[in-house]
Amino acid sequence: MSHGTHNAVHDPRNDNIRIYINGELFPRDEARISVFDSGYLVGDGVWEALRLHDGVLVFLDDHLDRLWQGAAAIGMDIGMTREELTQKIWQTLDANEMHDHVHVRIMLTRGIKKTPSQDPRLTVSGPNLVIIPEYKKASPETASKGIRLFTSTIRRGSPDYLDPRLNCHSKLHEVQALIQAQEAGADEALMLDIHGFVSTCNATNFFMVKHGEVWTSTGQYCMNGITRGKVIEVCHENGIPCLERNFSLFDVYGADEAFVTGSFGGLTPVTHVDGRTISDTVPGEMTRRLRKLYKESIAREIQKSNAGG
Repeated sequence: MSHGTHNAVHDPRNDNIRIYINGELFPRDEARISVFDSGYLVGDGVWEALRLHDGVLVFLDDHLDRLWQGAAAIGMDIGMTREELTQKIWQTLDANEMHDHVHVRIMLTRGIKKTPSQDPRLTVSGPNLVIIPEYKKASPETASKGIRLFTSTIRRGSPDYLDPRLNCHSKLHEVQALIQAQEAGADEALMLDIHGFVSTCNATNFFMVKHGEVWTSTGQYCMNGITRGKVIEVCHENGIPCLERNFSLFDVYGADEAFVTGSFGGLTPVTHVDGRTISDTVPGEMTRRLRKLYKESIAREIQKSNAGG
């Protein structure tokens, strides 16, 4: 079995989930979409992934902000309000009787084309909406063992041709980076920006720790991670120096700790980068502290939601 930040504990209930497609719910093995879908044909669409904890869609507003911003960036009319999309998410969760430890994937594409083409004018339907909810708990082994990164030669792109902050369906360069890392014997890929500074990973955001300071990239060339933002936020709230700055592999190889962030896995320790040991203690002291603070921020979000705030 592969090892990485998206490893999940097996849950047989996922065999019988119902998936939302454009207003209808389908059993998992019957969920289909047209081969003329814009996302399938040319990767034309945006997506989000969020967590259901204790009956609360955690940081929902942040995820919806990112989804609407992504749709605006590609000139796509989502065709519904935030409230209507939220209702459809809950319709799907309720149909599956889901309450906790659920990962929700929302995929929106421009719609069905009348013929294979990039041209959005050839779209003959409204947007296609797919919602996939799964029972997914992050693997405790990954959280305790950590992951190994390999620096890919595939760079994070410039904002003038494919802004790295855009959560779009076009992920081929990230797949290429991951394959390169796996072929090098690592779990996932570390990616540099166009200037050679550390940017992000293929599916998560990267942080390093040095002399009590937490470093992450400037944000100009990395994924617009919700969890990344929350970690920066809890650092500021708790007096932990957190620097959004340019830094290179020179700095990473001398780091005291490193970790990656994502909505599914939270904070995952990094043990090695390019074969070099970063930390023998997994997780490191700062990673452990920030993991606790991040979990507390989720608990506050749940409490706030349950109180009607």
